[in-house]
Amino acid sequence: MTRTKAFTRDEHELYRHHAEMCKVLSHPTRLQVLNALREREMSVSDLAAQLKVALGNLSQHLNMMKQRRVLLSRKEGNIVFYRLANPKMLIAFDLIREILSEQIERESALVRHLERTRPRP
Repeated sequence: MTRTKAFTRDEHELYRHHAEMCKVLSHPTRLQVLNALREREMSVSDLAAQLKVALGNLSQHLNMMKQRRVLLSRKEGNIVFYRLANPKMLIAFDLIREILSEQIERESALVRHLERTRPRP
């Protein structure tokens, strides 16, 4: 019989932090923010304009992402700029996007096959 190793407190805490970080990837607006900040930092107003999102709504997402240490911010006068805290987050973003694209392609191929093989009246 195989015994499953119990998680240590540290491992459990790491899983909790991992889940919190993954929450960043669970909303379309936050995904758009990650993608927009891919190449450079941006001001909140520039982000809002590019994403076509209300400032108040965007600020909530930015604060959540900053709390989870995904984004860093700096102030220049009254303007707040955001950038990615760690560009490796884009590797996760891109990997998930690639997996999704592959799933969509497989499903599309299945639908095309079913349409070709469907009996015609």
